[in-house]
Amino acid sequence: MSNLPFKIFSGTKSHYLAEKIAEKLGVTLGKMNIQHFADGEFEVSYEESVRGDEVYLIQSTFPNCDNLMELLLMIDAAKRASAKSVNAVIPYFGWARQDRKDKPRVSIAAKLVANMLTAAGVDSVTTMDLHADQIQGFFNLPVNHLYASSVFIPYIKKLKLKDLVIASPDVGGAKRANDYAKYFKAPLVLCHKQRARANVVEKITIIGDVKDKNVILVDDMIDTGGTICAAANIMKEAGAASVRALASHAIMSDPASERINNSALVEVMLSDSFPYDASRCSKVTIVSVAGLIADTIQRVHSHESISSQYLV
Repeated sequence: MSNLPFKIFSGTKSHYLAEKIAEKLGVTLGKMNIQHFADGEFEVSYEESVRGDEVYLIQSTFPNCDNLMELLLMIDAAKRASAKSVNAVIPYFGWARQDRKDKPRVSIAAKLVANMLTAAGVDSVTTMDLHADQIQGFFNLPVNHLYASSVFIPYIKKLKLKDLVIASPDVGGAKRANDYAKYFKAPLVLCHKQRARANVVEKITIIGDVKDKNVILVDDMIDTGGTICAAANIMKEAGAASVRALASHAIMSDPASERINNSALVEVMLSDSFPYDASRCSKVTIVSVAGLIADTIQRVHSHESISSQYLV
């Protein structure tokens, strides 16, 4: 597979994952240079020809904003260098929590990011576990939406948990959790969450039975860890035998690591879509999505279906 007719390049902060993806594909990451200026501006340049090539750019758009800007410049540079097609692989699609007008006079950031990627000239987008599925509709181009369940489910099976219950830490994530519950033929438990303000949970109410059950809380991301830890603690108080959690994106803003270590959670399963150092939290297990993304790139290139990868 060393002579595949496409090239893979990586942004600065996603290099750790891009290396794994390239290794799975049996290719070497393309050479590029990102030059920084004293005022914070930077310039992207490819150090090899991409003329007539299928180009895959691996870069998540997590904070800070430089990562998004870097991806936009990578797309623009590839288009101007006469690449045949430019495909953005965005394991974590940032700004996705702002997907609608939930109050007056606010922006819809996810739509704005989609517009910027389109304006830069991207031909397709591959991303994983969007905060809201409808964000796919913000693009007028192909979007390959992957699900980390493809790697989490095999890991959960290895745990061989009896009396399994799948739970969602909030009502908004009910569909995601229900997909896991259907697959494992397990009961679904919901948490009704009331927020005092952003990132601050005021009250959580459990809807369902967790007594003597092994619970797995399913979410798309863990930011400060307030919701997931509060839900786990309440479930343990309600008699759960054990409480675990999984999340596709390990944002893990402080004090998330400390909160998880001090919570009732036995284990937290996270993907490597986000560059999190697992040594910061003894309860974290990192499950890699590099193989899933590599397989998707191969399927997109070969014009094969990617839906066969989905377990739920």
